[in-house]
Amino acid sequence: MWMDAVDIREFYARPTGQVARRMIRKNLRQMWPDVAGLDVLGIGYTTPYLGLFRPEATRTVAAMPARQGVLHWPPGEPGLTALVDECDLPFPDLSMDRILLVHSVECSENLRHMLREAWRVLSDSGRLIIVAPNRRGIWARLERSPFAHGQPYSPSQLSRLLRDNMFTPVRSKVCLYVPPSRARLMLSSARAWEEIGQRLFPAFGGVVMVEAAKEIYAGQATTERKAKRSFALAPPGGGQGRIENHRE
Repeated sequence: MWMDAVDIREFYARPTGQVARRMIRKNLRQMWPDVAGLDVLGIGYTTPYLGLFRPEATRTVAAMPARQGVLHWPPGEPGLTALVDECDLPFPDLSMDRILLVHSVECSENLRHMLREAWRVLSDSGRLIIVAPNRRGIWARLERSPFAHGQPYSPSQLSRLLRDNMFTPVRSKVCLYVPPSRARLMLSSARAWEEIGQRLFPAFGGVVMVEAAKEIYAGQATTERKAKRSFALAPPGGGQGRIENHRE
């Protein structure tokens, strides 16, 4: 079940969400140190992380599923978000070099179709990263964060999911070891929690991250499309948008 985009935005505006964002961004940068000249697509609620790549990428787009809702991003600038059907992305084949999925895999009710669409739009040399709640982590057990919603995964389960959908896992990481506490002292020691957790309790971080490459020789599943669809960009002003479904 999809969590509303407004609720996720409010989480990232709080100190706990800011710490989670900082820890995850650090690991994303380690996995993708350079995206200069590449096209980057985010599926789900990815705007807290896409800003990391926007200054150097040729194009950065945040595709927000209709059942999650859409918010304008980046603030005060022309919108780079679109309200989409995650099972029928409005992008050409092989058009994206990097795809990031956050707050999406654990929520989708049509996961196989969503991943096949990601496969379709990803270039043959492209890479994909899924960020999902860790089944063993504390964050998946406390409802005060969006990582407690939907289906959590272990690294092996996420890797198996990718292999079953025509991707080859390249590497995985677990991060976000600081407990989801509101205590300022706890949050201020997040970096120490990361170092201790990775060294002593590597399986118990709050988030699993798996990077994968596309299996370019895999047979692509064909889906019947009854009509072509176009999707409106998110309206300015920070409000939620509605999907515009035009049939040709």
